[in-house]
Amino acid sequence: MKNADYEKTIKSLDWTGLRGLLPQIEARDTPGWEPGKAFEYLVPRLFELDGARKVRWPYEIRLHGHIVEQIDGAVEAAGLHCLLECKNEKGPLAIAPLAKMRNQLLRRPAASVGLIFTTSGYTQSAQLLAGYLGSQTILLWYYDEIKLAVDKGRIIPLLEAKYRACVEEGVHDMNTATEGIL
Repeated sequence: MKNADYEKTIKSLDWTGLRGLLPQIEARDTPGWEPGKAFEYLVPRLFELDGARKVRWPYEIRLHGHIVEQIDGAVEAAGLHCLLECKNEKGPLAIAPLAKMRNQLLRRPAASVGLIFTTSGYTQSAQLLAGYLGSQTILLWYYDEIKLAVDKGRIIPLLEAKYRACVEEGVHDMNTATEGIL
């Protein structure tokens, strides 16, 4: 399928449909989707359904005819402009996705925020690195937060809480699912 087909498919799903898709994503058994694609499209759909001001689906940046970036999506919500990175892998994410996001944020205004979503958690190195990226704000999202957002039909309050914890406490990987936010 092409990106437009994935977008059409995910837009046909409401919260109930996403509740059915999420366990398939977790099991890495998503018929009709290339590996990882269902998750890449689920995350922006969460923001869209929760009323994000702007949602952009996965896209590529080309310079001089060459692909220089592949972005899993972008959202404007809670007054924040965010780039998305979504990983549906078996093992915990190492530092590579954080380094990729840091480089993407370096090409953008300092107020831009990176959101990394995973179904499998993070290595300790990745968690530590997230807090030492200087002016590039990257917030780490866990599977149980995604599940909570799908179950409750809200993700923007979780984004607000994660960003507030990052600003106030310097915590880039607060797990909002354990904080009773929703």
